[in-house]
Amino acid sequence: MATTKTLADIADDMQGIDIAMLATKTATGEITSRPMSNNGDVTYDGNSHYFTHDTSRLVAEIGHDPRVTLTFTVEPGLLTGGGTFIAVQGRAEIVREKARFAEHWTPDLDLYFEEGVDTPGLVMLTVRAGHIRYWYGAEQGEFDV
Repeated sequence: MATTKTLADIADDMQGIDIAMLATKTATGEITSRPMSNNGDVTYDGNSHYFTHDTSRLVAEIGHDPRVTLTFTVEPGLLTGGGTFIAVQGRAEIVREKARFAEHWTPDLDLYFEEGVDTPGLVMLTVRAGHIRYWYGAEQGEFDV
């Protein structure tokens, strides 16, 4: 059964979700994914922000092909008739401007990046959604952002 959710509906459903699985393509075309935390910056407007090091394989993969997928699980239990699952297809941008880092920085990041926004090699990944698919138990739908 199809439903007609909007970006605002999806944002409400995603409130409080911190971890997404971020999938990229390797230079050889393989698909790989890893968990990424948005460190509590969870107000969703179609853009997601993640921090990493510029020497990471993730950054190299995005440099090769910026098309990515984010997947979010709101509640487990799809096989028992419940659960909410959201898949976001979009494009990732590698951001190197410290002023933009500060807009999405939280104190929890200091654990991983000891010099804060001044950490050498720090980059922020901004994923801009282009298409969203969702499943709410037996209900499902999709829309372009």
